[in-house]
Amino acid sequence: MASPAVSFARENQKRFLEELKDLLRIPSISTLEEHKGDIEKAAKFVALELERIGFENVEIIHGQGHPLIYADWLHASGKPTALCYAHYDVQPPDPLNEWKSPPFVDREAYPSEDDAATGWTEPSVRNDNIYARGAVDDKGQLWMQVKAFESMFKAGDGKLPINVKVLFEGEEEVGGEAIAEYIRKEPKKLKSDFALVTDTELFAPEMPTLCVGLRGLVYTEVEAVGAMTDLHSGVYGGSAPNPLEALSRLIGRMKDENGKILIPGFYDKVKKPDDAELAAWKRLPFDEEHYRKTEVGSTVLTGESDYPVLYRTWARPTLEVHGMPGGFIAKGAKTVIPAKASAKISMRLVPNQDPDDILKRFTDFVSVHTPKGISFKITVHSKGEACVVGTDNKYIQAATQALHDVFKKDTVYIRSGGSIPIVTDFEKELKIPSVMMGLGLPDDNLHAPNEKFHIPNFYRGIEAIILFFGRLGA
Repeated sequence: MASPAVSFARENQKRFLEELKDLLRIPSISTLEEHKGDIEKAAKFVALELERIGFENVEIIHGQGHPLIYADWLHASGKPTALCYAHYDVQPPDPLNEWKSPPFVDREAYPSEDDAATGWTEPSVRNDNIYARGAVDDKGQLWMQVKAFESMFKAGDGKLPINVKVLFEGEEEVGGEAIAEYIRKEPKKLKSDFALVTDTELFAPEMPTLCVGLRGLVYTEVEAVGAMTDLHSGVYGGSAPNPLEALSRLIGRMKDENGKILIPGFYDKVKKPDDAELAAWKRLPFDEEHYRKTEVGSTVLTGESDYPVLYRTWARPTLEVHGMPGGFIAKGAKTVIPAKASAKISMRLVPNQDPDDILKRFTDFVSVHTPKGISFKITVHSKGEACVVGTDNKYIQAATQALHDVFKKDTVYIRSGGSIPIVTDFEKELKIPSVMMGLGLPDDNLHAPNEKFHIPNFYRGIEAIILFFGRLGA
């Protein structure tokens, strides 16, 4: 543990955190056009820092989507090459009224003196957590990498223990199409031995964790169109088709009350985890009732009751509805039959399910259940396969030991119910395994109000990356 790079990181923890706050202040919301300038600002912030600490060939790559950031340092002859991934874009902060402190902190608007009304003593830090949109997903974990690199450069007289290529993106939260295209276009430039991905979480506090599986995703938006314009429900009710009602009936047919998806053939190719993996999950310290109360916060857990909670969130496919814009949604009353309505519907996939096959089955289902007077249009926002990473390679093993050295506990392997499409792209296009070393926590409120990152984990992540790369370079 007592390496010069780790010592440097520990001596500079306060500065590292202040720099992270500066990055978190930038509202780099990739899904909203009005924040395009903030995406550019965040990209420049990160690129300048990579150049400052010692990387070469730093560039901001502009294409059809939000910019990518590339940098490299390739002078460790005979040593492995890492392709390091994270993203600097964030989700919208809505609903704003549920945040206990601002999602994007502004030094001038929110001074750092004690505020008795809110109880927070510094704009975004409370109880060893830093609160902001993007704190853990994924700016905090991106900065974890950058500060590990800086520590290694400083302790190594401007050198790194292994070769490093950096590829950060600015549109992970809206599909990541630009980076997928770039990987297909530049396989030689990105050729590496493995990828480091810091966009996952620990299974529980104080438990070193590597994620070795992700679900795939098909994210669609279904638009229903009825009449040519909004209509008065008193005058036309009973004769005019209602797109909101049509969508409601359609969605109601997609799943039964037990969470089983009713789209024909949906489960045909689902691959079951092997017995060893299932046995390992059973050994994890998981309390279903605690999970229900503290993470979900509902009166009951739903879904396929024949499968344990971890099984159905990590290794079973799902179908969820995220929003149904349409009609009159402001306060008060307006008796209108909307001309249009839409529903955002995603399906999480597991190994062996083909996204194109699932999309076709979904599209066919919508077609079969289209009511009279309604036309449906399906837009695909993102699409990607599930993946499971093998643990029998030296990169996973070195990461496992590095986490053990930091936490002084055995590292566990888990899957995640989420999707990181780039991991599949690394495997398919570059033929390299990914080491998913995330330091988030289950209660960090990803995509929700009061997102946070536990500051000790931020520091631990920096040290774990230093020790991981040090082992590979030894």
